[in-house]
Amino acid sequence: MKGVFPIDKFRNIETPFYYYDTSLLRKTLDKIKQETSLYSNYHVHYAVKANANNRILSIIRETGFGADCVSGGEIKAALEAGFPAHKIVFAGVGKADWEIKLGLESDIYCFNVESVPELDNIDALAASYGKTASIALRINPNIDAHTHHYITTGLSENKFGISLVHLDSVLDHLETLKNVRLIGLHFHIGSQITDMDSFKGLCIRINEIQEHLYQRMIIVDSINVGGGLGVNYEEPDKQSVPDFKSYFEVFHKHLKLRPKQEVHFELGRSVVCQCGSLITKVLYVKEGVNKKFVITDAGMTDLIRPALYQAYHKIENITSDQLPEEYDVVGPICESSDCFGKMVSLNKTQRGDLLAIRSAGAYGEIMASQYNCRKLPKAYYQDKI
Repeated sequence: MKGVFPIDKFRNIETPFYYYDTSLLRKTLDKIKQETSLYSNYHVHYAVKANANNRILSIIRETGFGADCVSGGEIKAALEAGFPAHKIVFAGVGKADWEIKLGLESDIYCFNVESVPELDNIDALAASYGKTASIALRINPNIDAHTHHYITTGLSENKFGISLVHLDSVLDHLETLKNVRLIGLHFHIGSQITDMDSFKGLCIRINEIQEHLYQRMIIVDSINVGGGLGVNYEEPDKQSVPDFKSYFEVFHKHLKLRPKQEVHFELGRSVVCQCGSLITKVLYVKEGVNKKFVITDAGMTDLIRPALYQAYHKIENITSDQLPEEYDVVGPICESSDCFGKMVSLNKTQRGDLLAIRSAGAYGEIMASQYNCRKLPKAYYQDKI
């Protein structure tokens, strides 16, 4: 089944460009609100790194969600889109001083701290402002999410988070600091996770850690379980909205909370992925020795995931109704890795056809570059095209 696109309008737009189905985005947001409304202590922060397009951010902000940021630039983008500072959390393994100062000046909700040196720096900078910074310790739970090794973040030797073996010494050190206040624990085990057992395993590990902290007479206000819920890249129209019901139920069923504790989620990909497509024009169809190449005007500069992760995206010829043939779909960049897909079944394709590269709303536009001195792709929207 092909996605529905306003092809007549597309023909008047310079390619490549990103196209966002804002109706689907709002449907997705409504589903998240519906499911989280069942649990009064559940709070969602949108992971800005997935897509920081200002229009997308503004639509998400309208739902009342907070923002999960991993840079000072993302904090600025969230504030400019109208997210209230008290709903912004700031994560990241390498926070620069100016970024921490921005968070302090803006009075954000929480810094998710990933190391003792960072903890000391936040304490010192907060002291210079005469403030007390609210922090959550990002704990590395050593949970394998069984995803691509580039997007697995919860193993003991990842660069992210504080190792469990160091937790007690970090807690001891925290007691010596006067300008930080521990309000939460933060976890994130990876991305594009579709097996709910991975999240169940995270809950069990969090329960163990909470029990250990309780023995030390420590009870935090919030448990931040990160994000990571995956989407259906193979059949985006079959599951245009991810299974949020099962996702939130896992935490409700398996996470043991202390009285009045809140649960925070940092959803990114699952919010915006399916609403975005990269639209590209076919420049040439080239006959190889054993295969045919479809050469597009979009390249890895516009969507880097296939080159970076060998990630799969469904590709559709949205202007041809002829019988399908197999092609390698490649871009114009002077890199052999500039390939969107091999042996892709497309309706018979010719120069000038338009292709839609689906499920590109997350880590698409935001990761675009100007390598080869190319222009950044523009964005268009279903309700404003």
